[in-house]
Amino acid sequence: MLCTWRTSDLRLLLTLIVFLVVECISARGQSLNTTSNSSMQQTASVNGSSTDKRQRKLELPAEANASLSVPVDTKAVFDCPSILLTSLVVTTWQIILRDKLSCTRAYRRDRNETKEGNCTDERITWASRPDENLALQIDPVATTHDGFYMCQMVTPDGNFHRGYHLQVLVPPEVTLLQSKNGTAVCRAAAGKPAAQISWNPEGDCVTEQEHWANGTVTVQSTCRWEDHPLSNVSCSVSHVTGNKSLSLELTQGAQTTANLHFLYIIPCIFIVFVIGGSIWLLKNSGCRKCKLKKTEANPGVEEDEMQPYASYTEKNNPLYDTTNKERCRMLQSEVDGIGLDTL
Repeated sequence: MLCTWRTSDLRLLLTLIVFLVVECISARGQSLNTTSNSSMQQTASVNGSSTDKRQRKLELPAEANASLSVPVDTKAVFDCPSILLTSLVVTTWQIILRDKLSCTRAYRRDRNETKEGNCTDERITWASRPDENLALQIDPVATTHDGFYMCQMVTPDGNFHRGYHLQVLVPPEVTLLQSKNGTAVCRAAAGKPAAQISWNPEGDCVTEQEHWANGTVTVQSTCRWEDHPLSNVSCSVSHVTGNKSLSLELTQGAQTTANLHFLYIIPCIFIVFVIGGSIWLLKNSGCRKCKLKKTEANPGVEEDEMQPYASYTEKNNPLYDTTNKERCRMLQSEVDGIGLDTL
């Protein structure tokens, strides 16, 4: 019995050993296959990555256009895509402005020469030497420089470009005043783009815009507060270059001011009429007195005028002279007779 148990036990042990050997061999084979597959995958990934890098380098997408806002009278600089200058063949700047011909500035590296066409604005130049920096600059910026600026680069690996939509900003000149009829007027003059005006408190407002040839816009808002007379109002102007707020003390409401003007005008008109009427009455009374005096003085004048005629008649009438002579003789004789009797 003992020998039988030992023999069977040995058989079981040999079976276990064979099974373990087979398992080890199969596991080793799987590990080898896995290692080879992983190495192949790594090699493929390395090759694929290098291929992708080359493909990306050759098929680099062109950079999108950008919007650029620059305040007026400042300096603007436009950069080209970041490319090694050693791989550069030709760089061209294309400038498209409003109501003008397209301007081009080009640089050829192999010859180290620059060319330009239809470029008349001296404020648009290379930022520095093209063989060192291909950027373009505008100094100073004006409202006429609104437009599109694009840098095009030719290299052995492909063509690249970058564009800029330039918008020149002009801050408006803000004023706030009270008009003659009592309304408040807020004005944002010659701004670019157009400003926006708001009031505090809100009233009955009318806003108007006036567009100028250089692209600027003047915005004017006129407000009145008839239902609620106010002593102080404020005007706020919103603009991309900065916001401004102004306050104004209203002397009086529009209706009160109009009433005051009316009250001032009526007394002045009344005084003018009184003075004019007084002068007219005095003049008429003086004329009447003068006429009466002239009427009373006329008879004396007629008598005086008749006296020369009477004297003339007496002097020139012969009958009148004869009568006078006879009277004179008679008187003389009477005098002589009286004198003799007296003696």
